[in-house]
Amino acid sequence: MKKITHARFSARPLVQACAAALFAGALPLSATAGPTIEFGEQGSLTFTYALQGWLQNRDYTSSTDNGSSTDAFLRRNRITFSGQYNDYVGFYAQLEAGNDSKLGNDNKSVYYRDAYVTLDYRDELRFIVGRFKNTFSRENLEACLEPLTLDRGEVLPYTPFGGTRDTGVAVWGNLLDARLQYRLMLADGREGDEVAEDNPRLTARVHYSFWEPEFNYGYLGTYLGTQKVLTVGAAYDMQDGVAYGNYLTRSDIKDYSAWTVDAFMEYPTASGVYTLSAAYFEYDTGGVTNMASDPGVPVTADLEGYYVKAGYMLPNKVGPGRLQFFARHESSDYGAKTGNVEYYDNDWNSVGVNYYLDGQKLKISFEYADISYDNEHPTDVALQDYNQATLGLQFIF
Repeated sequence: MKKITHARFSARPLVQACAAALFAGALPLSATAGPTIEFGEQGSLTFTYALQGWLQNRDYTSSTDNGSSTDAFLRRNRITFSGQYNDYVGFYAQLEAGNDSKLGNDNKSVYYRDAYVTLDYRDELRFIVGRFKNTFSRENLEACLEPLTLDRGEVLPYTPFGGTRDTGVAVWGNLLDARLQYRLMLADGREGDEVAEDNPRLTARVHYSFWEPEFNYGYLGTYLGTQKVLTVGAAYDMQDGVAYGNYLTRSDIKDYSAWTVDAFMEYPTASGVYTLSAAYFEYDTGGVTNMASDPGVPVTADLEGYYVKAGYMLPNKVGPGRLQFFARHESSDYGAKTGNVEYYDNDWNSVGVNYYLDGQKLKISFEYADISYDNEHPTDVALQDYNQATLGLQFIF
């Protein structure tokens, strides 16, 4: 897939413009799309295969085993089918078998991670229908195959009742010469017998780019110095009646709301490429995690926290590839108590390096992380301080 430059964005035929936005929706691969088959004058189908293999060592094995563990597994293993039906209608389907062999769980089932259709009327008015990425946080919208750090955050970027993806419809578009972008999403959110009311989940997001515009539905964690970017964004997420405060008596209905603000900067210079990103999150379900709610309510229902991450890429090659250093600090306050103690609150600090042999298509990454808890649990090893080291290989075709 060719990278679209803003100067040509509005002048290109719709088939090329909406194809780029479509691909960026869940798997933005700059110049990494696989083979393409053309159908007639307007139709096309592109195949992409991507794999991330990790070798990971950490200080504990399970919540009841404090012995260190070393595990080799496929963090991501997916094949993507994407393309155009005609100039206005596109499609995207992604099959996934992620975390295969993690902790001895082999032969993971293959499922549809994404499956959606797009309608691109014009740059200011686009639609997505199906199962696709939640439009709440920037980091969730950053391509997992083009991150700055080894991976996105483990908890903070994902909404408690929508996760990384949800099923529904979104309308979005670019305004003011593509510097201002808006998104509105209506999706399922939390469903099931435990839910107090069957209401849809509503999400709104907006961002503004001061330098080069980020005009796709998805973002990148790093542009590898190919763009000068400064973007700030904000989002709001809500769903009424997601749970009962007292599930046994089916009383004390709780509504959910969340908000986030974020900023991203990447600045290429003669001395190297500098990247800085940060975000703050607040998820609020009325303190339901400390009530007699149903067991399905996630511990993240009242989570708040922030992350800051930074990167520096050397200006010249080191051997056959490019070298990029990164660091991340993340702080999470769950507000969930066991008795009178909050055992889940923690800080994540990590440093690492990416070695790009062929951009994101072939790279090696290493990350060392130190995770510390404000109050260590006396018996649950998974809620005690630990260190983690991960070596990863990424391949995209």
